Amino acid sequence: MNKRISVADILLKKNREKIICLTAYTFPVAKILDDYCDIILVGDSLGMTIYGFQDTVDVTLEMMINHGKAVVKAVKKSFVVVDLPYGTYEESQEQALESAKKVMQETGCDAIKIETSREMTETVKFLVANKISVMAHIGLLPQSVRKIGGYKYQGRDEKSAEEILETAKMLESAGAFSIVIEAVPSILADKISAAVKIPTIGIGASQNCDGQVLVIDDLLGLNQEFKPRFVTRYANLADEIKSAVKKFSSEVKEKKFPAKENLL
Repeated sequence: MNKRISVADILLKKNREKIICLTAYTFPVAKILDDYCDIILVGDSLGMTIYGFQDTVDVTLEMMINHGKAVVKAVKKSFVVVDLPYGTYEESQEQALESAKKVMQETGCDAIKIETSREMTETVKFLVANKISVMAHIGLLPQSVRKIGGYKYQGRDEKSAEEILETAKMLESAGAFSIVIEAVPSILADKISAAVKIPTIGIGASQNCDGQVLVIDDLLGLNQEFKPRFVTRYANLADEIKSAVKKFSSEVKEKKFPAKENLL
């Protein structure tokens, strides 16, 4: 039986072996990813990939828990992190702890991830003090896209870059075990990785981060309408699915399916 990866294992990868992280929302996908990932993230990106929302703002705690359960059931090795969705942790430290406990108890996941500004560092500290493992998230914060007017690179000027860097240092001091850095200039991501002793995981950040994360649907080419600059499509499953469905449809109409071997 494979030993599950722990927080200690993740911390040991700093400046060593690259951390592989992908999102998963379902049992069969998580089962496939488990052999290749160090971390599987049940991301609130499921709001768009699964539910068809425009952004992640309308994702609920119940959605995250349901998909978290499915992923945890599939995983034998990988470290599983579940996002706390918008509106479930910002109001107070107590709200954040209640949400985090609910997610961890009901899913069996290993940690939670929250989108973190400087103001959220005390919440991270409070969660860690209450035995919640926290992955922080800085740079572009998808839960704030309505506020900032879309998916835009962050930290492009000196002032905002300095603020993001200082936030990263504060999050390390607060006890976060890793930091996701999203959509910032590579020079800033490199400064952050050098400034903190905990692993950094990039998404549109830098090759020099301690690991990389992508949304699995983007990696597989399932979303044909949206391709962020930082995504490489390693497959084009949308076209393969279309081809398979087209062939099935044709064979049904031509009475080739079901074939004799499909029947008693």
